[in-house]
Amino acid sequence: MNNPLFYRISQLIGFLLGARVFVALLLTFALYVSTFFLFSREESVRNFVFDFRVHGIIFCTVLSILAGGIINQFYDREKDQLTKPFRTRIQKFLKQKYFLYAYLTLNLISLGIAFLISPRVFFFFLTYQFFMWFYSHKLSKVLIVNNLTFVTLTVYPFFGMWIYYKTFSAKIFLMAIFLFLILLMIDIIKDLLTKNADKMFGYATIPNQFGIKVSKVILGIISVLLMWISTLIISKEGIHNIMNLYFAGGLLVLVFALYLLLNPYKKSNFFVLNILRIWVFIGIIAMLMDGIILRF
Repeated sequence: MNNPLFYRISQLIGFLLGARVFVALLLTFALYVSTFFLFSREESVRNFVFDFRVHGIIFCTVLSILAGGIINQFYDREKDQLTKPFRTRIQKFLKQKYFLYAYLTLNLISLGIAFLISPRVFFFFLTYQFFMWFYSHKLSKVLIVNNLTFVTLTVYPFFGMWIYYKTFSAKIFLMAIFLFLILLMIDIIKDLLTKNADKMFGYATIPNQFGIKVSKVILGIISVLLMWISTLIISKEGIHNIMNLYFAGGLLVLVFALYLLLNPYKKSNFFVLNILRIWVFIGIIAMLMDGIILRF
């Protein structure tokens, strides 16, 4: 334990986990895929590659997400000791003040770059960063608002790119609703898994306020809505591309998820959570493959 190399590596791992670097990398990948293959279909590859405003906006997003992960773990550190003991032990190798320094630095760099792009982009990220802090500080403990705010902040960067390219269509709108609802479903399932810890530390969640049965009814309603949206997307074009095949396959995934949710065992909720997370990632890959076929 006194080995300085081990200590430095532990500090680095603790920081990476605290900043949720791996989540930020996944969102960066998703942003690039959605921006290039969904929002900017009319733009040439060359124009996209040399559009430094877009790269700057995505870079500011990544920095803001990293900062948001840091401030969230700062406020949730007591609950994380119960729900994420391994991550908490690793993070103890680095003092909390260094996380706060990193939080301020990442936000300031992000805002500085955003201001160089344009005042509107600056205010876009200033709003984003404020609500990420406000969510961690207050809203994460407010019933229903916590789930809606968390999901809204997750999709906020995608909404920004949608507005930037002014790519308005019924299909993209339905896909945005689909993403919002599946992320909402994931967040409620997470609350089911951390029910006891949330209650202990004063987090008002749907499972704590209404019980497990009502929570699963809500999850069932969301699943039905997701199936309906998937059917609408498929019915517009049929299964003629990879993304529509993804939504068709999603019907089976959602039925299986519902079956597992009806199971009373806690492990079933854990399986559903990971199935839905994997399915979101598969959706990004499907968009990438579909875009490559259409573009090239």
